[in-house]
Amino acid sequence: MRSATNMLNVLNGQLWKQMMVVGARALEIKRHDVDALNVFPVPDGDTGTNMFLTIQSAARDAEGILSNSVSEVAMAASMGSLMGARGNSGVILSQLLRGIAKGFDGLSAANPLQVAQALQSGVDTAYKAVMKPVEGTILTVSRETARGALTKAKVGGSLLETLLEAERKGLEALEKTPDLLPTLKQAGVVDAGGQGFLIILSGWISVLTGDTAVGDTPPILEKTLAPLVEKQESRETKREFVQIENLEFPYCTEFLVKGNNLRVDKIRQDLTDRGDCLLVVGTPEVVKIHVHVKNPGKILDYAIQWGSLHSVQIHNMLEQNEAMAHAQKEQVNQDPVLEKSIVQEDSQTWKEHGVVAVVLGQGIADVFLSLGADEVVYGGQTMNPSTEDLAEAVRKISARHVYILPNNGNIIMAAGQVKDVVQDREIHVIPSKSIPQGISSLLNLNLEGEAKTNIQNMEHALSQVRSGEVTYAVRDSQYGAIDISSGDILGLVEDVIVASGQSLLEVAQSTLEKMEWQTHDLVTIFYGEEIKQEEVEHLRNWLSEVNPNVEVEVHPGRQPLYYYIFGVE
Repeated sequence: MRSATNMLNVLNGQLWKQMMVVGARALEIKRHDVDALNVFPVPDGDTGTNMFLTIQSAARDAEGILSNSVSEVAMAASMGSLMGARGNSGVILSQLLRGIAKGFDGLSAANPLQVAQALQSGVDTAYKAVMKPVEGTILTVSRETARGALTKAKVGGSLLETLLEAERKGLEALEKTPDLLPTLKQAGVVDAGGQGFLIILSGWISVLTGDTAVGDTPPILEKTLAPLVEKQESRETKREFVQIENLEFPYCTEFLVKGNNLRVDKIRQDLTDRGDCLLVVGTPEVVKIHVHVKNPGKILDYAIQWGSLHSVQIHNMLEQNEAMAHAQKEQVNQDPVLEKSIVQEDSQTWKEHGVVAVVLGQGIADVFLSLGADEVVYGGQTMNPSTEDLAEAVRKISARHVYILPNNGNIIMAAGQVKDVVQDREIHVIPSKSIPQGISSLLNLNLEGEAKTNIQNMEHALSQVRSGEVTYAVRDSQYGAIDISSGDILGLVEDVIVASGQSLLEVAQSTLEKMEWQTHDLVTIFYGEEIKQEEVEHLRNWLSEVNPNVEVEVHPGRQPLYYYIFGVE
């Protein structure tokens, strides 16, 4: 049971750093339980994991700050969360931390009222970052948390009392989220993002109570988590592996520079031609530098002219790659799906347009690359790439305008943050929510055209294709009039469950019928890594028999988790 005897009234940098670390640890312990709160019973419940990876990145960067200034530690945590943000929930969390850092700006330490005001600043920043804020989500929970903190702080509450009241109000809001979102009530769950945020807050409070073992979970959280923790078979997504024989810039060099009047733009300009994958972000007091170079010493010699160096990390990527190659050699030899390829970076003159696409499997990657995508990032359901993953891909393209195709609704917000960390080219996020949408959009890119026209054409193309998927249920559920049992085959159209059953062929047929495939000219099928060739042929033959006038294209997508991905246009 928590005690409110701690009357601490000052939050300094070291205490905030500890709170960030323990908050991350608290969510690490509970992240799979938060994942289980997914509204749909499909294998893409990853809110807890996305939020954990985001705050883990924030805590890691905060730990690198030696200063006792809460402002400097909060800024580092904000930058870390920006780079590590994954999925919509992770991006919103990063915006909360970004706003908190704004609230702490210029403070060496914060009193309870300033802490409460920083929480409110976080909420304001998060709401502004979301184009259409939805109540009943992490936004609602964080807003009520900030309100609780302000109420207690204004009447003289201690730091602990302020956060305890924030937690109490947040828990009340969490319990009400099903009343605000019918989909939550139907699924019998509370909002996953809101719960993840309160678990982090629970970790922060644990630091103030001295319970840094993070063993005390609020009773409401235990009550809402308990019915949802199910034993599920783990299905790990195969990762594409590339063995590299040589690198022009083999040393990944990353560090912080701390000083006064640091000129971020000047530092970025000076380092532009000294390596690749350059990242320079920060403030006049703290700058984070990441770059791949031939000689790390020269970069450090340059940077030390600006101030003191901290958290210096240098990795030999060739050595890392060789170790990974040795560890995965047997697996790669046994699985022909893990095709090896090396994308050579174009170090010549810059072109006008380039494309980064997020893909699910090697077969889908091959299609995007054949249609002109410059870089692919492997990810999607259950494996959302971070802002930094996407930024790394963008930096490999020597193009003035780079278009990002997220191809998943849960990646769009993370893609939108890339422009904050890659500032030497124009970044355009085309909000594709599916693989078929991404392909349709890519086909409308004119390499000779203007960026403005390309954006209009690519975004218009999104509405010209319907998307469907066939996957499986990970738990018993009720969706509308559809009774779903764990293991059932599920059909979805535009992320809405439309069919359920035991027969893969019948569910696939029903899904295509819901997509009104016969009224279109083309059906595109990407079949997954678990699908046998004869199963695909049965589906293709059925399409041809029913309506031979509709063209059918079939591709081995090799995607995990999803048996089929359909596009009709």
